[in-house]
Amino acid sequence: MDRTITVRGTYAAFLTHMALSLAPWRLIFLPFAGIVMLGYVLRLVNRGRAKELNQALLIGRRVNRERIRPAVEAYADKVIARNIRAGALAQIAQDRASGCRLVIASASFRLYVEPIAKRLGFDDVIATDHFSQGVDYIRARIAGENCYDVAKLRMIEAWMSREGIARADAHVRAYSDHVTDAPLLGFADEGYAANPHRALASLAAEEGWPVLHW
Repeated sequence: MDRTITVRGTYAAFLTHMALSLAPWRLIFLPFAGIVMLGYVLRLVNRGRAKELNQALLIGRRVNRERIRPAVEAYADKVIARNIRAGALAQIAQDRASGCRLVIASASFRLYVEPIAKRLGFDDVIATDHFSQGVDYIRARIAGENCYDVAKLRMIEAWMSREGIARADAHVRAYSDHVTDAPLLGFADEGYAANPHRALASLAAEEGWPVLHW
């Protein structure tokens, strides 16, 4: 989703939006969130743990799901209004018209990916889940895997199995902006490098994946 459908990344903006909406005093933790991200860059913490720590800082370790829902929905509205690529909307409409089942697979949290996906008309969401998915509170912990890199492909394959979709019977079309989705693009029957950064553009040239600029 991020930078494929959206122009900018959504997670840092989501955390800031939630802090402003729920507890503006938590913005004093923004420098610490920056330190966490530096730790990720230096490989002192992994990507998933960095997301957990920053959520704990800016939203809280445990928050009531219904209490935060209005702020989450408002953030989805903001993304739709200000952060969606026009070319992505056109491609979504074209794929929908051709009869595709539309699925977002994102490393971002399901908590806010689902309302964005609903507004865009997607059928399904595969995303990073919270440990407390399905109960009345949100904990700053990831359930299972962070939906990123090879883990994203594993989660897609697991979703297909649950949905009763045999790989041999499916025609998969996938779009991504980032080289970490190379496993997914290689898995697809049609893999597209959409708005690719340099590493993915280079790999797309090697693999013969078409490049799209939305």
